[in-house]
Amino acid sequence: MGDLREWRRFRAWELAQQGWKQRDIATALGVTEGAISQWLRRAREGGTESLRRRIAPGPPHRLTPEQRSRLPALLAKGAEAYGFRGNVWTAPRITAVIQREFGVRYHPSHVNRLVRSLGLSVQQPEVRAAQRDQAQVDAWLGERWPALEKKPGRKAGRSSGSTNRASTSSPPASAPTRRAGRPRS
Repeated sequence: MGDLREWRRFRAWELAQQGWKQRDIATALGVTEGAISQWLRRAREGGTESLRRRIAPGPPHRLTPEQRSRLPALLAKGAEAYGFRGNVWTAPRITAVIQREFGVRYHPSHVNRLVRSLGLSVQQPEVRAAQRDQAQVDAWLGERWPALEKKPGRKAGRSSGSTNRASTSSPPASAPTRRAGRPRS
């Protein structure tokens, strides 16, 4: 009996078999009387096994097990085999291949979960210019970037954004006092 909720259902059944009233069982277990009523009816109609934790079935898979097993082989062909530029698999691309091959539409965010469940992962392409010259980039990073990264030196004068100190000519604020002639309430 893995969790507290399942334990409470079985305990409610045991207490009902001992002659406890539903109101007393609900109070003892910290649940509503309606919950106790449902659990006891479920146990009477389906046996105590019906009190066990059930995993919600959810919607059926759109791809059959055979189609799911074929998907890794389709992706192994590469993205360029399906007419994409660059051999990178992204969620939108996999979505398009699934629709083309199996006639099933998925949202790209669900395709991420589907692909991970198959032990694969989608890739995030790096955005770079096609005409990028790595030698020039390295030279710029080595020579120009350090000069840009240096902090400016201290100036002699104050900047226009600095503020003046608070005036000390006014007396400090005093604590609140009671008005004379009025009784305290």
